[in-house]
Amino acid sequence: MTGEDQRAVETQPGDTDPEPAAVRYRDTAAQLAIEWIKSIAIAIVLFFFVRTFLVEAYRIPTGSMENSLLSGDFLLVNKAAFGAHLPFTDVQLPAFAEPERGDIVVFVPPHVNDQNYVKRLIGAPGDTVEMRSKALYVNGVVQREPYAQYGHDPEVYSQRMDWQCDYQPVAMPVPECQPTRDTWGPVVVPQGRYLMLGDNRDDSEDSRYWGFVERSAIKGTPLVVYYSFEPDTASRMPWFTAVRWGRIGERPH
Repeated sequence: MTGEDQRAVETQPGDTDPEPAAVRYRDTAAQLAIEWIKSIAIAIVLFFFVRTFLVEAYRIPTGSMENSLLSGDFLLVNKAAFGAHLPFTDVQLPAFAEPERGDIVVFVPPHVNDQNYVKRLIGAPGDTVEMRSKALYVNGVVQREPYAQYGHDPEVYSQRMDWQCDYQPVAMPVPECQPTRDTWGPVVVPQGRYLMLGDNRDDSEDSRYWGFVERSAIKGTPLVVYYSFEPDTASRMPWFTAVRWGRIGERPH
């Protein structure tokens, strides 16, 4: 048999060679794996982009903002409103708006660096703020606060409030500066800082105790309550059995 005849026999119709099929299978599997990796990578990048610059989820762990926000509320927070920060830097992106009195804001308090607090902005830079027997005054005008609630607990003094004595509008002798939970100030809010209070005034650790908040520490404002449950219920699995359906979709204000 000649060489040409032998090659013709080797490639006769009906003969199969498993090697090309195996190669094609490996190529298809590799391409599929690459596409999955690309999709996952894009999803991760989009997730971190949205979380860093646009919207982030937070959970309310305490009752310091009752009844505006409840323990067990889960929030979506608009981080772009007041200017998001570039990760691992102090660079802040341009803000769409500046925080204003009455806004509910998410921020990092000055006494801890690894926690986020949610409070209401009460004093802006340059404001003179004080409280007299639970009545709040800003620049000498008593404030109407339908969102604030007070209990009937007795007046409470804490040495942690003594920081206020350094921000009196007029120098006062230290013995006369004795701020309490319900009667304190007046204090003048420095430039670039803000004063925050919880709506649940008798049960809130806020600026009365640890001072002003830097503008750069403000991270955003709540958009909506996307989930909520009653954490103190005695039922099992409260996140499933004690859902506050009526709060889902509410916009904090």
